[in-house]
Amino acid sequence: MYSTKEIASLVNVHPNTVRIYEEWKYISPVPRADNGYRVFSDLHLFQLQIARTAFHCEIIQGHSRAKARAVVEASGKRDFKLAFKLAHDYLAHLEQEYQLALEAIQLVEQWLSGKGSLSYQTYTRSEITQLLKLTPEILRNWERNGLLMVPRLPNGYRIYTEKELNRMKIIRTLRSAHYSMNAILRLINTAEQSKELSIKEILDTPGEFEDIVTVTDRLIYSLEEAIQKAKEVIQLLESKNKE
Repeated sequence: MYSTKEIASLVNVHPNTVRIYEEWKYISPVPRADNGYRVFSDLHLFQLQIARTAFHCEIIQGHSRAKARAVVEASGKRDFKLAFKLAHDYLAHLEQEYQLALEAIQLVEQWLSGKGSLSYQTYTRSEITQLLKLTPEILRNWERNGLLMVPRLPNGYRIYTEKELNRMKIIRTLRSAHYSMNAILRLINTAEQSKELSIKEILDTPGEFEDIVTVTDRLIYSLEEAIQKAKEVIQLLESKNKE
């Protein structure tokens, strides 16, 4: 049996976190002693280990956080078979996200290497939005954030060339891979200065003077870490289900 302080120490969290996890039903209901203090068991310790392992990485893109939470909630209900299944679903999701991120980097490398020739075809904004399945507001947002500079005709209308189209494909792919606009802008700015780049390093390493670093700026590292933790959760649940 463990007190709140003891079990919090075992999983390296603040006692308030343990209380919150009980409130959120990440662990089973905790009985009270005659003096009103919580009395935790090995079951609660196991459930806390599942929660702390699953939540170790603050992956916020896509549905990753929700999938990790579903695993923890099933564990909190003592449905470890369901938690085991959900943990496998979570791992598969993370691996898909990881592949998407790697594919995005490959596209960027092809873009920077200058492979392929550009045509003289031009596009209107309407044609671009239909072609890339984007909304006009998304394009305006990219322009406002410096990701895209679109040439204009003498009458003021924007005209998109193959160069802008290729850049938008890269931006769209990176955004789909959940890179932040700061990370993408850093890549574009650096690319304009040098062609001898490590794309993965640029995307995953925040600038020296940036005030805010989001998890998406280190997506590859975060996903690799999350995948490892998901595997650890599966191992824990596998052992539990064999008992």
